[in-house]
Amino acid sequence: MVGLERGTVELVTHRECWRGTFEAEANRLQDIAGDRLREIEHVGSTAVEGLPAKPIIDLLGLVDSLETARELVSVLEDHGYEHRPNDDVEDRVFLAKGPETERTHYLSLTTPGSATHREQVAFRDYLRATPSVASRYAELKRELAARYPDDRASYTRGKSDFVESIVDRALDEELED
Repeated sequence: MVGLERGTVELVTHRECWRGTFEAEANRLQDIAGDRLREIEHVGSTAVEGLPAKPIIDLLGLVDSLETARELVSVLEDHGYEHRPNDDVEDRVFLAKGPETERTHYLSLTTPGSATHREQVAFRDYLRATPSVASRYAELKRELAARYPDDRASYTRGKSDFVESIVDRALDEELED
């Protein structure tokens, strides 16, 4: 089961069905967009086994250019997505699926190797590979969700320093390999 009202924060325990939900939506998007979508990755907390998460599936779609991403917006809007312009993320096009009362999917379109691509994958992979860090992140998320159940912006701000430190560490370790 997926879906959460926009602006609210509710964490649920990890569900095995999230992988299948991601795969079904990725296949649907591939059918809709064809070869304009080079690859689709499952990112975010629902992609990390054992991590509590908001029940919204995060997808990262790779396209050849941001122009291609912008061209896909109207196609995706015809299939249940809403374009959500980003003020602070320049290298992606962001869309949400589902009505505001029950968002089910977030889709970031970006180019391979962009900061968005590298950071989202590095963060996901680091949490998957480092259970102690994933556990600390889960604890922080639970604390913030309890404090800010109706204030998604404060919840997100509360996580930002932790997330940035893990992304930096993950990218640094990637460079060392």
